[in-house]
Amino acid sequence: MALPLIEGAALGAALQVAMEKGLKQLGGVSDSIISSKAWGEKLEETVSLLKPIIDEYIETSSYPDLSDLSARRSEQFKDFQALLQSARDLVRKSDQIHNLDIKGMYVYGNKILEFNEEIKDFIGIQGPPNLALDLQKVIAEVRNLGRRFERMERLILQKINPTQLSQTPIDGLQGATGISPTQLSQTPIDGLQGATGSQQSNSFKSQVPAMPNEVVGLNKPINDVKQILLKKRDVSIIGITGMGGSGKTTLASALCHDPEVQATFQNNIHFITVSQLHRNENGLLEILDTLGDRIIGSDRPRFRSIDHARNQLQNNINRIAESTHQPTLVVLDDVWSNSNLENLLFTAEGYKTIITTRCNFTIPHINGTQPYFMPELKEADALSLFCFWAFGQTSIPATQKEDLVRQVAAGCKGLPLALKVIGSSLHCKPRPVWELYKDKLSRSELISKDHKDVLLSRLETSIDILSDKEKQCFLDLGAFPKGRKFSVDSLLDIWVYVRGMEWPEAFDVLLEFASRNLINLTGYPGSAAIDYSCASELAFSQHDVMRDLAFHLSSQDSDIHCKRLFMPRKEAKIPTKWQCTLKDQSSGAQFVSIHTGAMEERDWCQMDFPEVEVLTLFFSASQYCLPTFLQSMTKLKVFIIYNYSSKRAILSGLPSFPSPIQVRSVLLHKLILPPPLYENCRSWEKLEKLSVCLCEGLGNITLLDKELEALNFPNLLEINFDHCSDLREPPVKLCKSTSLERLSVTSCHLIQNLPDDLGSLSSLRVLRLSACPSLSRLPPSICKLGQLEYVDISMCRSLKVLPAEFYRLSNLETLDMRECSGLKKLPIVKLGSLKHVIISDSDKESQGVWLSIKESDIHNLTIDVVAELFSLDWLYD
Repeated sequence: MALPLIEGAALGAALQVAMEKGLKQLGGVSDSIISSKAWGEKLEETVSLLKPIIDEYIETSSYPDLSDLSARRSEQFKDFQALLQSARDLVRKSDQIHNLDIKGMYVYGNKILEFNEEIKDFIGIQGPPNLALDLQKVIAEVRNLGRRFERMERLILQKINPTQLSQTPIDGLQGATGISPTQLSQTPIDGLQGATGSQQSNSFKSQVPAMPNEVVGLNKPINDVKQILLKKRDVSIIGITGMGGSGKTTLASALCHDPEVQATFQNNIHFITVSQLHRNENGLLEILDTLGDRIIGSDRPRFRSIDHARNQLQNNINRIAESTHQPTLVVLDDVWSNSNLENLLFTAEGYKTIITTRCNFTIPHINGTQPYFMPELKEADALSLFCFWAFGQTSIPATQKEDLVRQVAAGCKGLPLALKVIGSSLHCKPRPVWELYKDKLSRSELISKDHKDVLLSRLETSIDILSDKEKQCFLDLGAFPKGRKFSVDSLLDIWVYVRGMEWPEAFDVLLEFASRNLINLTGYPGSAAIDYSCASELAFSQHDVMRDLAFHLSSQDSDIHCKRLFMPRKEAKIPTKWQCTLKDQSSGAQFVSIHTGAMEERDWCQMDFPEVEVLTLFFSASQYCLPTFLQSMTKLKVFIIYNYSSKRAILSGLPSFPSPIQVRSVLLHKLILPPPLYENCRSWEKLEKLSVCLCEGLGNITLLDKELEALNFPNLLEINFDHCSDLREPPVKLCKSTSLERLSVTSCHLIQNLPDDLGSLSSLRVLRLSACPSLSRLPPSICKLGQLEYVDISMCRSLKVLPAEFYRLSNLETLDMRECSGLKKLPIVKLGSLKHVIISDSDKESQGVWLSIKESDIHNLTIDVVAELFSLDWLYD
């Protein structure tokens, strides 16, 4: 209604102007009109000016969107329309009067004077109030429209379950029954099942976010959209719109899991999280690449341009539709604008697209499109949802003060996001904390034009209960980009090496954040490595609004004086504001996070960060040159280089650091490492942790063994090599790192052997060799590792036997040998320290052997028999 009403206001303004002009012209008519025909010309001009506008006003007032205008006022304008028509008829009759017909001129003159008075009365008396009334309605409607747009802009919730670490997507509406946060450590995090859910086997498991079996307030919307999707053949695009956190992503996910939808589209269901990527060419091509991989296949020729991508995709979509007659469903989730959106829309028989967006205008206005507006959460559903997050059930427990619970729930203003986060924060909290939350919520404003500030201030009450140190940890989350999963190691390292926490304390904060729904945890929660300070199998992500809250709170000071200097979103280059502000003076920032595309040396401006202890470089590119100012960061402790594009990036520009440097932790992700890295890292004397994931360039790392100079890592505690495709064997010189406590070589398919001198790692406590299918033997020297407590050889299918003296590992507590199908012979076990063995449910032979050992030798042994675990989720991180 808003736009037609605004148009009506413009028309009313034009009417007022026309009336004023007409009034001025009629003002000159007097009794002398009898002696001249000038009155006729003036009246005709006035009528010609007013009548078209009055006609249009009456016509538009009949529009449905303007049907609420006063019917009496509409009749008044119709009467005025008739008056003007009569005046025009009178003028035309007066043209027939002869100049000498004084009586006729007199009669018509008097009638004209009467028309003049009636017109002046309407314009001068009724016009202004009517116009003011219209403008008042316009103002009210515009304000209401502003509030509606503000609600739509609330940031979306995604992938969280209140009381379990899961990758369940949530816009604040879904939950699972009967779970309490105390069950957190026993609840699976592998994503597609909720507390009552079941794991799916479809090929799109890693693409479609999970959906628990029970939802709150979404059953009708799910059915409504499903009917449009399956029954309306002429609708090819469904646009789901609503405010952030209203359930759009949840609704789309639920549809993908619906049995009828799955039966119709089968394996041709593709879920793409778009966010703001499509607004520039590089991001758009990245989305098209992902869509191409899922529809055409990853072995297809790479797209050269957007036009090439569109043509190839459209041709293949047509071919698939014609050859298989199988319909396809593509979900474009969290679309921020209609910029370039047409490049993501395709047509074919049976091809359907669902778009979720916060903005109504994002939905394309083309044939075959049907919008669907998310309904507001009803009061009863809002209370049920709040109770679920707060109490693990959908009603108020008898032990709770009902009016207090209702007041706090009402203070959330029906926002699913606020219901979720605040409800979870109040779980198991005493009444004074509930009273505190009620008072804070009562002081919050309603949604206003600056919706983000209002929403964030409301959500800020969720972190007020955190300790000062925990609040600092929360603010660090603002450095990590939206819509991505990151290894929890990247976050824990910051808290350990910069915030001064011990690892168990940092991990406890991580779990606290997850239980409060401030972050989402995904991965393998059952990993016994967590007991030994290894969490590399877990990943974290944030919902957009929570990341915005962290960013907002960490950016209160100026760029010069702030302790955290984060880029709010990805930009092509360094922000102009940074370049201007930091050009001639040093920054006092302790934590700097930069998020760009490809960078060359010339793209970096000279900036001085003498106080920086954490530097994170996030980018999506095939080539990346490190910043020129890196060498001057003498206090740097944690250094993260994270490429999240579909292919590895060639890294260049690594400076020669002064010796020694302070860096304690280095994390490298999806890079092609340059040879100079090995030489430059010699100065990293204080390095304690090195994590290398999805990298290449490690094939020649064994060349280090031919050099006379030893690697100088006297403080090295942990090394992680994960998914390093060309790593064949760790260098022997690493075995000289007698301080090393944790060594992980996982998912490295070319690894066949480990160094024979592995037994020299006298301090080693954790050895993880998971998913190395070519690994055929463990060196006998491993039996010398007297401090070794945890060994993971899961999914090492080529491993036939364990070393004969394996029993000499006197401190070994946990042995993970899941899916070791080739391991047929176990050594004689005399390990009194062994407490925990993990084996696959399919390995019946090993189960029998270990049960026998438990009965005869190790009576307190715990044998965990688990299902085989296989996931390709890391491909889409």
